[in-house]
Amino acid sequence: MPDVEHRGNRLAGAQSPYLAQHASNPVDWWPWGQEAFAEAARRDVPVLLSVGYAACHWCHVMAHESFEDAAVAAVMNEHFVNVKVDREERPDVDATYMAATQALTGQGGWPMTVFLTPAGRPFYAGTYFPPQPAGRLPSFRQVLQAVQETWVGRRQDVEQAGQRIAQALAGRSLPKGAGRPDADLLDRAAAALLASEDHRYGGFGPAPKFPPAMDLEFLLRHVVRRRAEATSVRSASASMLVVEDDPASAALAAASRTLRAMAHSGMQDQLAGGFARYAVDQAWVVPHFEKMLYDNALLARVYLHWWRLTGEPTGARIAVGTCDWMLAALRTPHGGLASSLDADTPLVAADGTRHGVEGYTYVWTQAQLRQVLGEEDAAWAAELLAVTEHGTFERGASTLQLTRDVWAGPEAQRWRAVRNRLLARRLGRPQPERDDKVVAAWNGLAIAALAETGALLDRPDLVTAAEEIAHLLLGTHLVSDDAGAVRRLRRVSRDGVAGEAPGVLEDYGDLAEGLLALYAVSGRADRFTAAGELLDVALDQFADPEGGFFDTAADATDAAITAIRRPQEPTDNAYPSGTSALAGALLSYAALSGSARHREAAERALATVTALGPAAPRAFGWGLAAAEAALDGPREVAIVGRPEDPARAVLHRTALAGTAPGLVVAVGEPDLTPEVPVLAERPGIGGAATAYVCRGFVCEAPTTDPAVLAAQVAARAG
Repeated sequence: MPDVEHRGNRLAGAQSPYLAQHASNPVDWWPWGQEAFAEAARRDVPVLLSVGYAACHWCHVMAHESFEDAAVAAVMNEHFVNVKVDREERPDVDATYMAATQALTGQGGWPMTVFLTPAGRPFYAGTYFPPQPAGRLPSFRQVLQAVQETWVGRRQDVEQAGQRIAQALAGRSLPKGAGRPDADLLDRAAAALLASEDHRYGGFGPAPKFPPAMDLEFLLRHVVRRRAEATSVRSASASMLVVEDDPASAALAAASRTLRAMAHSGMQDQLAGGFARYAVDQAWVVPHFEKMLYDNALLARVYLHWWRLTGEPTGARIAVGTCDWMLAALRTPHGGLASSLDADTPLVAADGTRHGVEGYTYVWTQAQLRQVLGEEDAAWAAELLAVTEHGTFERGASTLQLTRDVWAGPEAQRWRAVRNRLLARRLGRPQPERDDKVVAAWNGLAIAALAETGALLDRPDLVTAAEEIAHLLLGTHLVSDDAGAVRRLRRVSRDGVAGEAPGVLEDYGDLAEGLLALYAVSGRADRFTAAGELLDVALDQFADPEGGFFDTAADATDAAITAIRRPQEPTDNAYPSGTSALAGALLSYAALSGSARHREAAERALATVTALGPAAPRAFGWGLAAAEAALDGPREVAIVGRPEDPARAVLHRTALAGTAPGLVVAVGEPDLTPEVPVLAERPGIGGAATAYVCRGFVCEAPTTDPAVLAAQVAARAG
């Protein structure tokens, strides 16, 4: 048995907070790497791979029940090389072995437990295993014993099983050469998505209910295109007249139902802002309380776009509130945004032991309301927030939901006063822990949300925050390669120091998307240039010669993963897939740069959407949204004028307020040699600030009139 006490736990210096949480375990954990597999080969034992993340409730439960147990750890240390992986730090490892887990068990999730040969081939897998048998689920110790006995007594069977699984996974292929999605395909995808809507509670499909931000983004873009097809862009943007039963109205109604339902739900933090990861029930009452950066970045942006399209005040309120929450709760000292807040609140028992209680920080009883508010306000708040006598959650407590909109009207002042008092008391409770690693992809999503929200809702501080995040990512996460010629992206940083994990495709795509959104708002050409640098690396390192893109770089795919298959997952999950993220960024960059190479690559990235999107729209929301942008042109808008000219600012804001699905905005000075090609040869008419709008290689007449520009970009009137 390895001398754990002598060697120490190898996670003690880990950059990942999730790995650091396990540094004091009696398990002799190894971080992911070739050293662990070499040790397994030397000892002739299997690798026990455990994958999770810091905000995962059941990961904490299994850690407490099994990994902190000295007897269980002794078995693990004697018979296995134990490897702990943070799925957020190494999504390539997670995706590879999640595919194996799903193939072996028919389901997946975290914590994920996979047993591998020293060559990295999986032969047995599962998720959470309890300390004692529960129903048909064996205990973790039973699993350990069975695997060890099989490894010793039936080695040939194990090796053959691992080989079969690896071959089956390697044999999976994606549709190739399906072409760019057309209008009919997107119409069918929207119809299929709407067919799965929960008309009563909003959202799509049954419980658990996840926030479908990417699907809603697709529907909002779809609405604009269908309206434009029914009437001219000018009349549609000016009057926004609709017919009750037309496809655009159906799509907008569905999106609006879901956005309102989530805004009033227990999944939305009614006191501090921000959204929990998902709701466990169909009616959005009880959330799984972890809060993730990527969810909130995507939701802030889609709520903003809902407001931009409809003028709905709830959209603006939630967009700003979610951005404010991200900065208040997740901002790091170096200017980035942390990954998540934990689902559990750590409490200390009378004997000094720590344990986590899910939702403890957030839920309320009627008695607690009375303690803070007094009888009269407590009764009013209990009715407003659905705090019931017996509770809607656990231990007699209730989550907070808004039973009606009180942000405007006669109850607004009372609501704000009650909310402030409850929040002040809640801040005195123990708080969830924070995973403060900075993930490039998710911060890229946040840059886009902060920049657009700040620009459209007169919050320049949000744009400043987006710039600070971009500064951190470009200064810390971009590291020169061995030759010093090309800068490559690292996926995570912590405390201002980049980690070793290489950036994956979603990091390049989402950060490029964020930088291009920031350029559209700020006009800083260096943001455009940096986005192009990232996209060029993506085209050089991630492209599949047979079409589409891999999720890992050609020169940064781990050998153990390569033994199974190079990851290539085009479907969106909790956040955009690398392929979807890259497609949108490539389209925008191609419009700004005029690059046929980037435009053609975007269309290759969308080929899988063409093949699978209509049948599985919920798995391709971000890709379908990118396809709507491609179908729209994209619509290139170049604004030229002197920076100090108020007329340029008006045209710029009008362009940013456009709802056209393929809207891409550039702003700069006339009569200069621009760093952004779309601005080239764009003089101001009569020396005035001027807007140029082009679509599909056809340009409309330049204009100095904001009203004309508004019609050209489908901006909402008023």
